[in-house]
Amino acid sequence: MTLIGAAHIPPHEGAPTLELLGFSKRFGTLAALDDVSVKVGAGAFHALLGENGAGKSTLVKCAMGYYAADQGQILLNGREVEITHPRQAHELGLGMVYQHFTLVPNMTVLENFVLSREKMPAVVDWASERQLLHDYFSTTPFAVPLDTPVADLAAGQKQKAEILRQLYLKRNLLILDEPTSVLTPDEADEVLSTLKKLTEAKQLTIVTITHKFREVNAFCDTVTVLRRGKLIGTRPTRELDNEIMAEMMIGRRENRVVVEREAHALGEPVLRIAGLSVADQVGQLAVEDLSLEIRAGEIVGVAGVSGNGQRELVETLAGQRHAEAGRILVHGEPYAATRAQMMRHKIACLPEEPLRNACVPEMSVAENMALRSFDQPPASPDGVRLERRPMREVARRLIETYRVKTPGPDAPIRALSGGNVQRAVLARELSSEGDLLIVANPCFGLDFAAVAEIRARIVQARNRGAAVLLVSEDLDEILQLSDRIVVMFDGKLALQTDAAHPDVGAIGRAMAGH
Repeated sequence: MTLIGAAHIPPHEGAPTLELLGFSKRFGTLAALDDVSVKVGAGAFHALLGENGAGKSTLVKCAMGYYAADQGQILLNGREVEITHPRQAHELGLGMVYQHFTLVPNMTVLENFVLSREKMPAVVDWASERQLLHDYFSTTPFAVPLDTPVADLAAGQKQKAEILRQLYLKRNLLILDEPTSVLTPDEADEVLSTLKKLTEAKQLTIVTITHKFREVNAFCDTVTVLRRGKLIGTRPTRELDNEIMAEMMIGRRENRVVVEREAHALGEPVLRIAGLSVADQVGQLAVEDLSLEIRAGEIVGVAGVSGNGQRELVETLAGQRHAEAGRILVHGEPYAATRAQMMRHKIACLPEEPLRNACVPEMSVAENMALRSFDQPPASPDGVRLERRPMREVARRLIETYRVKTPGPDAPIRALSGGNVQRAVLARELSSEGDLLIVANPCFGLDFAAVAEIRARIVQARNRGAAVLLVSEDLDEILQLSDRIVVMFDGKLALQTDAAHPDVGAIGRAMAGH
């Protein structure tokens, strides 16, 4: 079969077919892909599922020309093509929408769109470009304000702009990487339902990488599952349910951890926040006059789109940021998040991005697990000397109990995968069975098995009587774990509701500021 470069393929109108045949890719001794073949039909909404490290990202990056596969063929509309650079993929109509926004924040939508074209005139006629783009938006499923800086757009508008830019650049096969991770449920459904209509009209073919079974069931017609670099199978969504998809992804059913929330009476208030205001990096109030109470034995879930003060709230409670105003009480005592106070009140914290916020990357797993207790027995018999041997023994027990995949306690923690860093930090924070657990986006970007493990540990802490503050941008996680739900918008509490009978629509509207 003769390879055809992008320059020799005529532009294809409508949704293309894509076949990836026999893809293999190694990084050193690691087989990231092992003879993987996937066929995506014209107009398909095709889900690509798998644990972290399963090979999903490697596969699509090979298809887009970011990686050079060791072997494999790409067929576009039945014709073999060679893609060795993302520019070639773009010329063939392949585009990618990433989990994190790639538009330039300080530029307007108009500027982002025009300057992203492959060919630019020496002098841009902005008035003409504005009219052309305005006319183009009249033909698209949704529109965004042209003259608004991207930084000023809401999260849903930013994601729409990312997708519209790909359509504007004449990409008719889109690869979506966790496209709804920062959207409200209403925004996610609006974006995905619109794309679904385009696939049904055979105008677009979509491959989406996601961990959200709800979205797979609602929008995807076909599912491909990878596990440890191998193809497990491709099946129509109608033949699958969540249990089958989970087993395809992680294999052994008996290894999945499920912990139900136990019914029990709530204890006394553990955390009281009154009139709290916190500034961000530029001195603007990110949290404003916030009041909240959490009692022993309950999980209070804080829902909200990223950037509405959740990060600053958690950093203040973790001692990483000072409050401008307000009071924080733990067990009725004033709390300033000092190490002594956190130890006395048995406060544990699993912050967002734990490798950056809760670890010393160059230190070993054992040393990181001892950061809370390095000056206490058994690691330090007298508070001065550090005994490495008992520290390693404690780490080995925690590694086994929390199933941290590591070469050993002396391995640098930076060498661990994201899920195993999460497990290591969770092991450290929960090993003393604290009274207050603060967790922020604990499962962001993690695979099914890691998500199940971490959520189970959080529920176990609640069941034994700990007060839990759960901050998450994943509404499904909030709904699954919480006893009570609050919504943060623009640094304030926009809604409080019991989690037993939640109004998901009201929660979604509050997340969007309505």
